[in-house]
Amino acid sequence: MTTSAGAMTPRAWALFAAMGVIWGLPYLFIKIAGEELSPPVLVALRTAIGALVLVPIALHRRSVGLTLARWKPVLAFAGIEIAIPWLLLNHAEQRITSGLAGLMIAAVPLIGALAARVAGDRLALARVRMLGLATGLLGVTALIGLDSLAGHLDPLSIAEMLGVAVCYALAPMIAVRYLAGVPAVGVIAVSLVAVTIVYAPWAVWVAPRSLPSGSVLFAVAFLGIVCTALAFVLFFELIAAVGNVRATVITFVNPAVAILLGLIVLSEPLTVGMAIGFPLVLLGSWWATRPVGAADERPPGAASRPETDAFPTTGIATASPDQPNPVTQEAL
Repeated sequence: MTTSAGAMTPRAWALFAAMGVIWGLPYLFIKIAGEELSPPVLVALRTAIGALVLVPIALHRRSVGLTLARWKPVLAFAGIEIAIPWLLLNHAEQRITSGLAGLMIAAVPLIGALAARVAGDRLALARVRMLGLATGLLGVTALIGLDSLAGHLDPLSIAEMLGVAVCYALAPMIAVRYLAGVPAVGVIAVSLVAVTIVYAPWAVWVAPRSLPSGSVLFAVAFLGIVCTALAFVLFFELIAAVGNVRATVITFVNPAVAILLGLIVLSEPLTVGMAIGFPLVLLGSWWATRPVGAADERPPGAASRPETDAFPTTGIATASPDQPNPVTQEAL
């Protein structure tokens, strides 16, 4: 997959717009599906549907064999990118709004920047990035603190969403370090199959006794086909068109879509914490993931070396929603 940034052609802008909307939609449909389906059932159904779409494509491109040759890191990636965060997200959305869930995921670039520093990237301490981390932290604090005082937040759900954000920030690091050169479609297809197999017994055990409503069935199908299979295919195309780093700017569009849909479709409230924290989180994430090229942006004492604007930030590529990641993040 080509990872060098290209020009923003009309096709690239169309892909960018599509991904900005598509990965802002899952929170709405997870909220709808969660009314009748338990979290493990929803994870199993979403991954199974996504696998049914992507496995034939991966087989046609002969990428499954290459992926299975790295099965250990693939399973680790599948667990941290899909199995754990999707369960936490589904469970959290049973008690918080879809808009708040989408906004919490916007903190992924901040966690990715911190993870990059722990992993040894000294440029993570550049002034603009430190300013971004501080601003983003202030936004998250405003969001959690103000809404907690108003009684709008469930502590367990917030902890779960922070867990989701951590997973989305760490999974691309596994991909970059251990899955370089492995076809992206193969990694995602095999990951979806693996998670489906793990969750299937649990899902059967807790499955509803009656057929869910039409709206829930539509939500599940939409999550599997559009927000999983189609989304990953389009995101790979976007990366090929404009490069990994520029593609991750969708991370700043997705939460706005999630909040807007929650307000319009589900009549969710726009709280004071969201109104204040949302712009601060987005601004902080933007600063924390900016390329750093000028010498005066380097932290004191940092060794001179070629600049990189790669940061493992959100979901699969977000990568994530996210850096030079040869295979992938909010995944959602």
